[in-house]
Amino acid sequence: MRLPWRRERASSLDLLVVGLGNPGREYARTRHNAGFMVVDELARRYDASWREKFAGRLAELRIDEHRVALLKPETYMNESGRSVAAAVAFFKVEPDAILVVHDEGDLEPGRLQFRLGGGLAGHNGLRSVTSHLGTPAFMRLRVGVGRPGRGDRRSLADYVLADFDDADDVEGVVARAANAVETLDEAGIETAQRQFN
Repeated sequence: MRLPWRRERASSLDLLVVGLGNPGREYARTRHNAGFMVVDELARRYDASWREKFAGRLAELRIDEHRVALLKPETYMNESGRSVAAAVAFFKVEPDAILVVHDEGDLEPGRLQFRLGGGLAGHNGLRSVTSHLGTPAFMRLRVGVGRPGRGDRRSLADYVLADFDDADDVEGVVARAANAVETLDEAGIETAQRQFN
């Protein structure tokens, strides 16, 4: 049985997974780049190679015979939607076949949460994607990064643009998030929510 976002449609893709982040070595290990880290892990697992496309980097792979594309917009966070909209137009993807993976300050570090649609929670990457797609009705995987702790005078913006702490177990969180994407692909968002939220 085809999952809901795999109804017979014009799209050549079953799922578009967008990891949000900022390009450049100085941002590579920052909390704001959690989305990039997750799609990088998926590309590594499936030995997929990245190429320049849609003002970003694109990798195509198969998960259980499902055609999946991974996208890392290289427009910087605030303009992520430009890259996403170009990929969506090319692949003719419906919003319910798009998963955006992003950092979330409102969740404690390491916690994962799937959502279908919802608000922006002040996230400029989500704001840009919503604006360019004209709808918030896409799936999200929120990767908890938390907020500055007591006595930490940094703003949330400065906090998310800083590197993860050693105690954050970044590799473990990224691996679980990649597992969550595989579960979504295999069994749908409701099953993924039950297992990972």
